[in-house]
Amino acid sequence: MKTLPKHPALVSQLQALPVFADIPPEALQWLVDTSEYRCYEEGEKIFSPGEPVSEMEILLDGQCSIRVATTHGMQEIALWEAGAVIGLLPFSRMKEARANGIALKPCYVLALHRDHFTEMVNRSYRMTQALVARMSDRVRDFTSNSVQQEKLAALGKLSAGLAHELNNPAAAMVRNAGELYRKVHATPERFKAIMTMGITPEQTDRVNQILFSRIENAGSLNLSLMEREEKLDELLDWLEEQEVEEPDDIAETFVDYGMSTGELNLIAGTVGQHALPAVLWWLESTLSLERLVEEIQEASNRISTLVSSVKEYSHMDRSTAFEPVALSKGLRTTLRMLKHKLREKGVAVHTDWPESLPKVNGYAGELNQVWTNLISNAVDALPEEGGQLRITAQSDRDSVFVSVEDNGSGIPEDIQGRIFEPFFTTKPMDQGTGMGLDIVKKIVERHQGSISVESEPGRTVFRLRFPALPPANS
Repeated sequence: MKTLPKHPALVSQLQALPVFADIPPEALQWLVDTSEYRCYEEGEKIFSPGEPVSEMEILLDGQCSIRVATTHGMQEIALWEAGAVIGLLPFSRMKEARANGIALKPCYVLALHRDHFTEMVNRSYRMTQALVARMSDRVRDFTSNSVQQEKLAALGKLSAGLAHELNNPAAAMVRNAGELYRKVHATPERFKAIMTMGITPEQTDRVNQILFSRIENAGSLNLSLMEREEKLDELLDWLEEQEVEEPDDIAETFVDYGMSTGELNLIAGTVGQHALPAVLWWLESTLSLERLVEEIQEASNRISTLVSSVKEYSHMDRSTAFEPVALSKGLRTTLRMLKHKLREKGVAVHTDWPESLPKVNGYAGELNQVWTNLISNAVDALPEEGGQLRITAQSDRDSVFVSVEDNGSGIPEDIQGRIFEPFFTTKPMDQGTGMGLDIVKKIVERHQGSISVESEPGRTVFRLRFPALPPANS
């Protein structure tokens, strides 16, 4: 940055800018006389995060990029050109910069120190009013941009977790489909071997009775690892005694369905030694196909549930009017959406609310955003081990109360009164915009509710209250 000598055309340059179009020339001349004329070269930093801000800078010519650091590098949040007013403005409470300002082209600015603001108010109230209006525009634009960033950040976290959750059932479906293809192609040979054994209908019925019994009772099996190994060894010994070839595959499948050596003895006595190997392989093939189809069905149901959760969470295709909302349903859906984040940190989640919890009037999608922000913040504050998250809800007369409690590090007492302020955050610049709790508070208030916090090391509780809707039949 270098300081330049002032020239007579500066007043005309100011008059050409929309913000100063209606300001008297004598006021603009005072502004030029009192300010410092500077130039920032291309690529030069105009300000950086954490730097004290004590001047208002009017961009007369050039182009400036406003960027913030994110986990993916520097992200541009605004592009300022001639007419932009940078830095401190009259009546602003700004103390330090929160972003990087970088000159994309040589930037020529007039810099007015805050010590002259009081004089500026006395010199030209109209100019002060125009600058305050510009400050309001800047705050509104920055707030809108930050809110969008907050939503995108939350969406990114949910998308990452959702992709992880979808990957497991999708991979299981692909794997099982390949195994199913192999088994189906082996089935004709198994069937052919059975047909050559001359099994009677009566023998087939007795074998089928055992087969269907195993399929029906498979869901009730709950063997420990040691119990499973004992059963596997027992079946392998039996199969080897009967000289069945490649007994390992048969034994694994039979253990999955709880087949006992007693049932195998019944099958052997029914079909005879000659037909036994073919019958056992046919049973293995049938049970394997049953297992694969069940696993594919389970995986597809899991994917369907996740897709339904996404639709339920975002409330696609819903009207824009307030409607009765079941808070318990939204809490369950949000926890499902954040399952990966919770599991990744080993968080133990405890929930408690009655099924008869009254509904509230509101926007389900916005309320889900409240739960997302509060739960995400709680998880971020939890220790790497032993994290506990407790979510409770109850009703009392005409209100519904929800609390989100964690056993994390807590919020220091000296900043508890500021956590709902816009742009206030204790997180690094690349991890938070400071808009999360401000958004939560605005949504809660829009739903005629209230929110408070109580915190100490090892315990933080956010308490929310919403007006309850009367029962539908009242």
